Amino acid sequence: MGRILFFILIAALFLWLISSYRRALKKRQEERKGPATLEGEDMVRCVHCGVHLPRSESITSEGKYFCSDEHRRLHSQG
Repeated sequence: MGRILFFILIAALFLWLISSYRRALKKRQEERKGPATLEGEDMVRCVHCGVHLPRSESITSEGKYFCSDEHRRLHSQG
């Protein structure tokens, strides 16, 4: 009976050592990776109202940027 408990204790200690080693390894890899860099997008200003918005969401007409089709139309009317 004592032998069984001894082997169970050894197995538990072995599993604990492996799990703590894996946690330390994962933490070390995350530290090496460094902070994640985010890719930004260019912001443009609406010619009509002056609001800033991402270039991908803007409407372009004659090289000018607008926040909506209505502002593009109003600007072209004068």
